Amino acid sequence: MEVLADIPFSLDADSLLKEAHLAPGSDDAEELRALVDLAIRVGKPKAAYTVCFIERRDGDTVQIGEVSFTSRTLSKNLKSVERVFPLVATCGREVADAFPAKGDMLKEFWWDLIKTRLLRAAHEHLADHLRRRFRLGKTATMHPGSGDASVWPLEQQRGLFALLGDVQSAIGVRLTDSLLMIPNKTISGILFPTEQDFQSCEVCHRESCPSRQAPFNRQLWEELQRD
Repeated sequence: MEVLADIPFSLDADSLLKEAHLAPGSDDAEELRALVDLAIRVGKPKAAYTVCFIERRDGDTVQIGEVSFTSRTLSKNLKSVERVFPLVATCGREVADAFPAKGDMLKEFWWDLIKTRLLRAAHEHLADHLRRRFRLGKTATMHPGSGDASVWPLEQQRGLFALLGDVQSAIGVRLTDSLLMIPNKTISGILFPTEQDFQSCEVCHRESCPSRQAPFNRQLWEELQRD
């Protein structure tokens, strides 16, 4: 497992104020700016990844390294792929533990906005690192539990963490028995080279998802259901 710990990030307080719908100069705006200053001081977003190869394919099951995953979508996305990159990216325990106003739901919402920015920095830095180091062209990433439950079941998160190793010691991310990742602003997945764009959102029927990054693609959904 390779670890990326010195990940640069920036926090634009003005854009966060807009996202939080706060008027500049208000008391709430000043409190959010104070949280931004704190996050800049303590924030340490991190990422970890490993390199694995496809060992076996059998219908909807694909064996990556020593771990087998069963997902029709994953199997079809990897049908012409030999090398993949299991990964975890996180806002970091430092910023997660530094929140000074536990129990204040409004400030917790603001803090989550800040942590999301750090997670985005970690994820983008990791993707750029992988493309440069391994000379990858276009890539896509699948995430366990993202999209409809049948796309890639969340239960297979355990197998992904098994491929990576001791993620908690490496970057402070813990996978709970209920398959939640702590800190909460953490993502896991498998990055792979592809000639076609793919996002799990395209095969997710949940229209009201606040994290949606692409519209539902019925044609793609139907293609992935065919044998």
